Amino acid sequence: MFDCTITVRGWLGGDVDLRRAGDVPVASFRLACTPRRFNRRTETWSDGATQWYTVTCWRSLADNVARSLRRGDPVVVQGRLEMRKYVNSQDVEVEALEIDATAVGHDLARGTSQFTRSPRQEPVTAGTEQAPAA
Repeated sequence: MFDCTITVRGWLGGDVDLRRAGDVPVASFRLACTPRRFNRRTETWSDGATQWYTVTCWRSLADNVARSLRRGDPVVVQGRLEMRKYVNSQDVEVEALEIDATAVGHDLARGTSQFTRSPRQEPVTAGTEQAPAA
């Protein structure tokens, strides 16, 4: 109930990795966000430090993200922000920002996109399966 929900704009740092966790598809990718600031005194733009996020998508969102996004694409991601701590291969504790995505899309301020609706899958209920045709 007290999740930290954020919306982040950035660029895919690599291709989407699609795998399975049991029977559920899971997609993940790295998202780079570099803030730009305008200095009114000098009338110039400057880049801030790039922030990197690992984005994880589940189920149908995972399948759609894997089919739609490629390295370098500008995207908008909305989801729950989490801070993860782990020990890397050099025995150093590392903190990483991860987003459990609820929505992902191309950033249309940076280009155009073509939308294709996914076919709707009807739920299978017990006793309604049809016998294969002979």
